[in-house]
Amino acid sequence: MAVRKEDIVDLSPAELVERIQEEKRMLQKLRFNHEVSSIDNPMKIRDSRRDIARLITEYNRRKNANTES
Repeated sequence: MAVRKEDIVDLSPAELVERIQEEKRMLQKLRFNHEVSSIDNPMKIRDSRRDIARLITEYNRRKNANTES
């Protein structure tokens, strides 16, 4: 489930942190399931990593904007 930029911008900082933690748990489950037995679509792992990166980038952008102002 790809995260859209519009969805990320609408999230509050607390929701961003919660979403990052949730996505990391999902990635951990995906990796574990892939190690145990091959998952249907291994591209989900890459998509999940990229979603986490998008969320972290937005969180850091907001954090840096607050410290500069």
